[in-house]
Amino acid sequence: MCYISGMKRLTYIFLVAILGLSSCTSQEILGALESINSEENNSLSNAEVISGLKEALTIGAQNSTKLTSKLDGFYKNPQIAIPFPEEAIKVKNTAIDLGLENQVNTFEMTLNRAAEEATKEATSIFVNAITTMSLEDGFKILKGGKGAATEYLKESTRAQLVQKFSPKVQTAIDAVELTKYWEPLISKYNSVNTLNPFGNQEEIDPDLNAYVTDRAIDGLFIMVEKEENKIRENPAARVTDLLKKVFEQQ
Repeated sequence: MCYISGMKRLTYIFLVAILGLSSCTSQEILGALESINSEENNSLSNAEVISGLKEALTIGAQNSTKLTSKLDGFYKNPQIAIPFPEEAIKVKNTAIDLGLENQVNTFEMTLNRAAEEATKEATSIFVNAITTMSLEDGFKILKGGKGAATEYLKESTRAQLVQKFSPKVQTAIDAVELTKYWEPLISKYNSVNTLNPFGNQEEIDPDLNAYVTDRAIDGLFIMVEKEENKIRENPAARVTDLLKKVFEQQ
């Protein structure tokens, strides 16, 4: 069999010329040309890679925001549900011991309602953040495997997201009246702790805005990564020609 290597960009004229000087058949030479053409047609520029990754992340952000911002999008999703603040777990335990389990559950539900409310406006924040991706990182992200694009986006934009997301969370906290459910719990804890001379007198009052902001962003990134990996692994999820072209080259 004749094998021709290193023949990118050879013209038909050159192929015809070498036909008479080699042992290759015309069929073999034409087959080599088809392979070369296919290789060139399938090659990706950095610009195409970046555009494809931005498109994938935008679709992932839109889908994840839609999933998290609906009723129970956080609260009934065990992967991203926001629990009672860890630094205030003593408040939770004391309240439950005093028969306030329903109030504790309501507070935890309201934490998640705040996140669900805030993420309604997250799409535009994520889409703006996606534009920070550089050409230089394109192929590294593409070849990085599952979650690589989301991880890059997380590292590059989290501080910006916190800054822009926090006011949205505060608005959501006010809308769902989160502090109304928190204050009775902390007041009861403080009153019991004051009566106990051997109790720990440390002040416990977590920043609920910062807590919900961080956990909401964490939850969104978890969902964005799921959407990214779906596009990487499932051809049916590649809903545009560019996505098909980019992720077929992984």
